Amino acid sequence: MSDFNDSLNDVSSDSFWEVGNYKRTVKRVDDGNRLCNDLMNCIHERARIEKSYAQQLTEWSKRWRQLIEKGPQYGTVERAWCALMTEAEKVSDLHMEVKAALMGEDFEKVKNWQKDAFHKQMIGGFKETKEADDGFRKAQKPWAKKLKEVDAMKKVFHAACKEEKSATSRESTSKLENNNPDVQKKLQEKVEKCQQEVQKTKERYEKSLEELDKLTPQYMENMEQVFEQWQQFEDKRLHFFKELLLNVKQHLDLSTNHKYKTVYNTLEDTIQGSDAEEDLKWFRSNHGPGMFMNWPQFEEWSMDLNRTLSRRETKRKHTDDVTLTGISQTGDQVSKTSSSLTVPASTEPACLNPFDDDDDDEDEDAAVHPPQSSPHNITTEQVIAKTLVDSNASNLEKTADCSDEEMSSNANGNPFDEEPSSPEVSSPVRALYDYEGQEQDELSFKAGEVFTKIGEEDEQGWCKGRLSDGTIGLYPANYVEDSQ
Repeated sequence: MSDFNDSLNDVSSDSFWEVGNYKRTVKRVDDGNRLCNDLMNCIHERARIEKSYAQQLTEWSKRWRQLIEKGPQYGTVERAWCALMTEAEKVSDLHMEVKAALMGEDFEKVKNWQKDAFHKQMIGGFKETKEADDGFRKAQKPWAKKLKEVDAMKKVFHAACKEEKSATSRESTSKLENNNPDVQKKLQEKVEKCQQEVQKTKERYEKSLEELDKLTPQYMENMEQVFEQWQQFEDKRLHFFKELLLNVKQHLDLSTNHKYKTVYNTLEDTIQGSDAEEDLKWFRSNHGPGMFMNWPQFEEWSMDLNRTLSRRETKRKHTDDVTLTGISQTGDQVSKTSSSLTVPASTEPACLNPFDDDDDDEDEDAAVHPPQSSPHNITTEQVIAKTLVDSNASNLEKTADCSDEEMSSNANGNPFDEEPSSPEVSSPVRALYDYEGQEQDELSFKAGEVFTKIGEEDEQGWCKGRLSDGTIGLYPANYVEDSQ
C-alpha cells in the first residue's frame, strides 16, 4: 500500500489517466458542498439588501409625508405628491415579500438539498467524498501496481544500458593504449556480459509493458464507470442550481409582478388626476374671498342683551369691576338691594367690538393662527344672586374683591366659566396648526395630531374635544379638519 501511495506522487503529466489525477474529481464533491454554502450566503446577503431597502423606503415615505401634510401644499396636487409616498410604501411591501421569498423558499431549498446530498462522517469529511475516492482508488489499483513494475523494469534496463556503454568505452580506450592482452580480454568479456544483461532487462521491460497494455482497457473501463457515477452526482447539483437561480430570478423580477404594475398605474392615475383649477377653487373657498363672513348688522338694544367677550378678554375681566346690565327685577327686596348697590361702572362699553380687544396681542397672533373667541354671557340675575349671599351688602368693594377671588378659583359652579352645551357628537379630527391653550379648560396640541371631536361648534367658533390621553377641553374649530 505504501508503494502505491508513493506512486500517486509520481505524476508525469496532467492527464486524468495518470495515477492520482482522479483526485480532482473527488475534490469536486467537496466543492459542491462549499458551493451550496456560497449560494446560501449569496441569497442571504441579497435578502438583507432587500430588507434594508424596504426599511429605507418606509422611513423616507413617513418623513416626507409628514413634511408635505404640515407644509403649505394643498388640494389634488398634495394628493399627487403624497402618491409618491404611497408608491414607496407599496414597493417597500413588495421588497419585503422578495426578502421573505428568498429566505423562506430559496434559502431553505438549498439548505435542504445540501443536507440530502452531502452526509457528514463521524471522523470528518463527507461520505460521498470517501465513496468517490475509494471507487477511483479501487479501479486504478491493478493498473497502478503494474505501472510500478514497468517503471522498475525500465530503471533496470536503463542501468544495464549505462553499464554496457561504460564497458565498451573502457575496452576502446584499452585498445588505443595497447595494454596487456589479458586486460583487453577481460574488458571484452565485460562488454559481452553487459550486452547480455541489457538484452535480458530489455526483454523483461518489454514484457512488463505488454502486461500493462493488457490491463489498460480494463483500467479505463473501471475508471470511466466511477467517473460517470460522480458525473451524475454533479449533474444533479448543476440542474438544481439552475432551477433555484431561476426561482430567485422570478422572486427578484418585480416587473412580472402584477402588484408592482398596479402600484405605478395607481401612481400615474393619481398624478394625472391632479387639477390646478380645482385646487385654486378650493383655496378661494376656504382661505380666500369665497369664505363666509358674518358682516356687522344693526342690532336693536335690549334689556336682556348679553355682552359677548372673547375668551382672552373674559380672563382679563375677572379681576375688573362688574358692570350690571339689563336689570329687570321685581319685588321690594330686589329693589332695595339694587338701590343700595353702588357698583363701580366698567370703563368698557356694553357691546365691545372684538377687534378692539388687546390689539397688540391679537395682531401678533393673527400672523400665525386664525382668530378665536369664546362666549361668556353674564346675566344680572346671576350677579345679584351672588351679591345677596353676602350679609354685608353695604361693603360692595369687599364683596367685589371676594367675588373676584371666588370666580378665579372657579368654585361652586362660577357662572363666568359656564360654557354652552353642545350636542353629543364624536368624530376624529386632525389639527391643522399648533395650538397652546390660553386657559385651563382649553386643549393644547400640535399640527397633524388626531383627536376626537365630542361637541358641535358653538356660535363663537369653539368646539369641545378629547385628546388621546383622555384630556377634555375646548379648542378653536378652525384649527382642525375632519380626518375621515
